Amino acid sequence: MPPTLASVVRNSSLHLTVLAGGDHLERPVRWVHTSELDDPTPFLEGGELLLTTGIKLGRTAAQLQAYVHRLADAGVVGLGLGVGLSHTEVPQPLVDAAAQRGLPLLRVPEPTPFIAISKVVSAALAAEQYEAVTTSFEAQEELTRAALGKDGTTAVVRRLAARLGGWAALYDGSGALSVVAPDWAARRAGRLAAEVDRLRRRPAPSSAALQGRAPGIDTADEDYVVVQSLGADRRARGFLAVGTEDRITPTERYVLNAAVALLTLTLERSRELRQAEERMGAALLRMVLAGEVATARQVAVGLFGGLPEGTIRVLVAGAGANADAAEALVELGERAEQAGSRVGEKLLVAREDGAHGPRLMVLALDNGAVHRACLGAVEEHEGLSLGVSAPAALEEAGTAHAQAERALAVALRGGRRSVDHEEVGAGSLLPLLGEDAVTAFAEGLLRPLREHDRTARGDLVASLRAWLSRHGQWDAAAADLGVHRHTLRYRMRRVEELLGRSLDDTDVRMELWLALRSGEE
Repeated sequence: MPPTLASVVRNSSLHLTVLAGGDHLERPVRWVHTSELDDPTPFLEGGELLLTTGIKLGRTAAQLQAYVHRLADAGVVGLGLGVGLSHTEVPQPLVDAAAQRGLPLLRVPEPTPFIAISKVVSAALAAEQYEAVTTSFEAQEELTRAALGKDGTTAVVRRLAARLGGWAALYDGSGALSVVAPDWAARRAGRLAAEVDRLRRRPAPSSAALQGRAPGIDTADEDYVVVQSLGADRRARGFLAVGTEDRITPTERYVLNAAVALLTLTLERSRELRQAEERMGAALLRMVLAGEVATARQVAVGLFGGLPEGTIRVLVAGAGANADAAEALVELGERAEQAGSRVGEKLLVAREDGAHGPRLMVLALDNGAVHRACLGAVEEHEGLSLGVSAPAALEEAGTAHAQAERALAVALRGGRRSVDHEEVGAGSLLPLLGEDAVTAFAEGLLRPLREHDRTARGDLVASLRAWLSRHGQWDAAAADLGVHRHTLRYRMRRVEELLGRSLDDTDVRMELWLALRSGEE
């Protein structure tokens, strides 16, 4: 702790007397400055104990009051007036002005040189700095040992809380609380979810400080709280929050910074390990999708403790060409893995670049924590879509993957957040006709008929539509058109001639019908 006015006054060798502001002696003294100027404030930074003999001080009450106001406004923590030179005693108007502003006023007797006061404060400041360096080194050494130990990040959080005499909490990259110490602080740490979420949306590293009933602290707790994001490449890998009774001191700030550095290093190291695990997991997933489930099971036992057991679903997420949503795709994968880790649920994840942008494939338990986390994540990100397969056994993962891809195609085309395979299977084929390739095929197939209708008599396109909708029934189709059935027969022969195709062919009739319906979408 830095020296205070109280500790300076208590030094018996200085023989100082407090004449005003005795209730404010706990203010820390950052430096001692001597000045005989009427206005020394341009040379002050705040936090000084100012010493003067009062040679240039005015004699009137107004002048002395103005002098005190200038010092108080500049952040001076105390004024010491040396008697015996220009003043035999401290002027009463000066005492009254100091009392009015709450500025501690000290009487410095003639035998006490100003340099003696400076030495006392300098020695205390040097001792504080030595203590800060020593404490910081000890704390960093202790936290480093904790980080290298068995418990890793958990041990760092616990040691940090003990060092600060408060509480500390660690959140994962999704903002979920993962470690808190001591245990009683779990409720306080839980109330910071909104603040952590705000930091999630800002580049790392970033921080926020909250005091008392600030946003994120909705009770009468008067903790001073600091929340810090952890990450080395502008992407937060986690978040650290600490709560203390008072604002943290410079020494405590060193300790906190050491913990932030260690936790960031640990998380980045864990990230590299996770990336290696992701590559192995992706290879396993592709083995499963290729039908090599038995081999995948043997490999997964040693690497991941096995594969998901029970009914599974394959989920495929895509972001199209949206760059922001592509970043959200990375976060989706992390949230899926974090959800599985929290409950011990196994999953397989693979990332790949598809023809229409990046893809994320997830194989997880049906309606498990990972499945729910993925559904929740796509709802939070504009432009991110998810295709979900039907429930399946692990041996049917290849089929489930194809289902999820088809569901994703429908979701991306319709601008929807998620689509289940059941919706695709139970719905109509017509929404799929909006694909550019299908539209181009339809235009090319029907072009001869449309060109005929623009230059010659007879509406061949309308006649073909009526005939197909009536399943080739001449009388019914002719009645719909209001023409004779012989006229309709003539038009259909003309359609066959222009297209070079026979309407007796079932495949030809199907293609023509889909082409006509595609033009209606």
